[in-house]
Amino acid sequence: MLKNILATLLLIFSVSANAQLRWINMDTASGDLPSSVHVYKTTDSLNGKPNIAWYMEADLKDKSLEFATDTTLNRRLTPQQFYEKNKQPVLVVNTTFFSFATNKNLNIVIKEGKLVGYNIHSLAGKRKDTLTWRHPLGSAIGISKERKADIGWLYTDSLKRWPLVLPAAHTAVKDSSNFYKLNAKDKRKLKLKKWKMQTAVGGGPVLLQNGEIKITNEEERKFYGKAIKDKHPRTAMGYTTDNKLIIVVVEGRNPGIAEGADLIQLAQIFKEIGCLEALNLDGGGSSCMLVNGKETIRPSDKKQRAVPAVFMIREK
Repeated sequence: MLKNILATLLLIFSVSANAQLRWINMDTASGDLPSSVHVYKTTDSLNGKPNIAWYMEADLKDKSLEFATDTTLNRRLTPQQFYEKNKQPVLVVNTTFFSFATNKNLNIVIKEGKLVGYNIHSLAGKRKDTLTWRHPLGSAIGISKERKADIGWLYTDSLKRWPLVLPAAHTAVKDSSNFYKLNAKDKRKLKLKKWKMQTAVGGGPVLLQNGEIKITNEEERKFYGKAIKDKHPRTAMGYTTDNKLIIVVVEGRNPGIAEGADLIQLAQIFKEIGCLEALNLDGGGSSCMLVNGKETIRPSDKKQRAVPAVFMIREK
């Protein structure tokens, strides 16, 4: 009898721990929003751990909305400073990974159809592989002039106007060179095409493909070891089949209030929302989303971290 009771309680706990999150509409509390933009919040636990997460949904086909990026040169600004600099857009959210030493983006940024940030294609080996280099194709999310979103794996070249896109993850090349350049044969073999996006930001790894969880961390060489299971504050973006852009932020490193999410949990959030594809962006202390200039999650550094690039939504 006791065993049956314990088994039932375990089943109930397992179901509730993995239950779909309940999202509360926060439009009224988010200031003056365009009619095609909506904001949601949840405080439901993630696998039994305290959680706070927000997401914004925006209609890509709404021509009154502008989807844009902004970046800096050799310096960083807080999301609030980007908000003031860009005449107070509806949304400002952090995006790319970056170097603290140089303040430069480590991922692609496309602003008004122009490449202003580039992927890093050479990563030094660690431990026993210190004399080798890995050459991954980093992932990004872009929006075309036709207002179609896409996520792909990219090769960028500062001498070329457009990055080249691969529609599926590719195992990183391993060699002894700290420089990597795709030759014509490789381009034909991989069937790379020009990625003509009006707006784009990079990060990684990809979380969701064709509506299913498929995290391409190994191919992108983004996090080492078991890091995809570590809980942190998160920022990520995806899109649905009906052309809705989804931007998610998860609060973290706030013990007893918001523990954060691992990449598997983050991917599950996008799947539950109904996204076709989703991409992880820089998280940790960088995670910050402003809606009409107001913070959603609490930054884990207790203040906004300065970053070199942001994604924005504004009314024309």
